[in-house]
Amino acid sequence: MNLASIPSPSTGVIELGPVPLRAYAFGIIIGVFIAVWIGNKRWIARGGAVGTVADIAIWAVPFGLLGGRLYHVITDYELYFGEGRNRVDVFKVWEGGLGIWGAISLGAVGAWIGSRRHGIDLSAFADAIAPGIAAAQAIGRWGNWFNQELYGRPTDLPWALEIDNGIDLGTYHPTFLYESLWCIGVAVLVIWAERRFGLDRGRAFAFYVAAYCVGRVWIESLRIDEVNHVLGVRLNVWTSVIVFAVATAYVIVSARRRPGPAAATQDAPATSSL
Repeated sequence: MNLASIPSPSTGVIELGPVPLRAYAFGIIIGVFIAVWIGNKRWIARGGAVGTVADIAIWAVPFGLLGGRLYHVITDYELYFGEGRNRVDVFKVWEGGLGIWGAISLGAVGAWIGSRRHGIDLSAFADAIAPGIAAAQAIGRWGNWFNQELYGRPTDLPWALEIDNGIDLGTYHPTFLYESLWCIGVAVLVIWAERRFGLDRGRAFAFYVAAYCVGRVWIESLRIDEVNHVLGVRLNVWTSVIVFAVATAYVIVSARRRPGPAAATQDAPATSSL
């Protein structure tokens, strides 16, 4: 055992009397609050109304959680519907299993509904919330640490992660930490790129998606959890490559026919922001 390795928590649950506080769920809740807080500051800086981001989040978050779970269950269906599996486990979100691509996809549907109810431009809202989403992902990944899941290949590096979960024993790449740090970097990069290149009309959000995909491909290449493969490559790698291509294409194409900044609200133009 590496003396400099990162220990894993012995449990991911804190019992508060009859109420179990699960670290995975707690991380998601904190991430949502951080995303709303950052998004709200950026939205107000663009001339938007106070509270609009929280109002839209009421729609986006449930849709995002549902989408994230659906993506995970569909792409890893054998974990729930294979021989000897319990289908009830589909609903045990606290045990882990939220796919970011499903969360973003259905979360966008919820955000679209909320945006229409407020009469605002969805692309402007997406740009405002993009760094906050990356920050939320950075926080949420620590739930994997508590659950001792989604770690990488065995390693003896000084920052190796100790695993003793009844399945594996030893030290492994802490991919949860890699992704958490990468997401923090993505959040900072989006803010910088937005200021440097004047990204608007959904381009800041697309830039966030593309930047995240780059790191996700690298991180997926380290992970050893059982997942479905296509042509010998992990499914999430293919998804990341495709999503990266679409997001990058949007940034490039929309820049060529840019008519002007999208409005944060119907009567308040976007400005430089946090």
